[in-house]
Amino acid sequence: MEAAKNYLFSDMSVMLGRSMRHISRSMDTIITVCLTPIAMMLLFVYVLGGAIQAGTDNYVNYLLPGILLMAIASGISYTAFRLFTDMQSGIFERFHSMPIARSAALWGHVLTSLVSNVISVVVIILVALIMGFRSSAGVLSWLAVAGILALVILALTWIAVIPGLTAKSVDGASAFSYPLIFLPFISSAFVPTESMPGPVRAFAENQPVTSIVDAIRALLFNQPVGNDIWVALAWCVGILIVAYLFAMRVYKQKAA
Repeated sequence: MEAAKNYLFSDMSVMLGRSMRHISRSMDTIITVCLTPIAMMLLFVYVLGGAIQAGTDNYVNYLLPGILLMAIASGISYTAFRLFTDMQSGIFERFHSMPIARSAALWGHVLTSLVSNVISVVVIILVALIMGFRSSAGVLSWLAVAGILALVILALTWIAVIPGLTAKSVDGASAFSYPLIFLPFISSAFVPTESMPGPVRAFAENQPVTSIVDAIRALLFNQPVGNDIWVALAWCVGILIVAYLFAMRVYKQKAA
């Protein structure tokens, strides 16, 4: 047990490499995670953008933060799927019988989600640049945006771990992501909340996606961030802590 603790990070790197190899061999996963959000961005900018009053001449600038969150929500569903597959195959029991840290196998999936989603985010930003996206943000602002997105990825990934460990079917493991993908539509991701009816506006302005999107948008264009960044960080950290504690509890029960 003591040796397993000493080699936790090396064990995690091995498990990360294993999961990343699985992703590299699954081109349908890569294509789905990257192309679906890009297709949504193309649809909204070139088909619907002219009819949407977002208060900006370049709609892709307004749209990008919401598209990034949708891409992350879509990407983490594969984390739940891969974790479910490992649980059903019995590979976790084999890992637990080996002299490695018990949590290394789980952390391998979490870190893989972080790496793969970062790649998706970079690809989408590059496509947005081709479509005309421009940012006046400095290095510190971009680092702040990267930090917020990393927290979002980790928070949603730990949520994904829970159905990945507890689901009874493949569909059940990935179905949790549908509300997360839909949530940006009822937020400021695509249109200002001022244009929404009263009850919808109240929900939109008090759910996490709006504060996260508004904070990222303000950072990218050197606008006053105000309390949005603190609200966004509170949401991300709160969800991350609760999801992590619950997921680890479930994992220890499964490993017992």
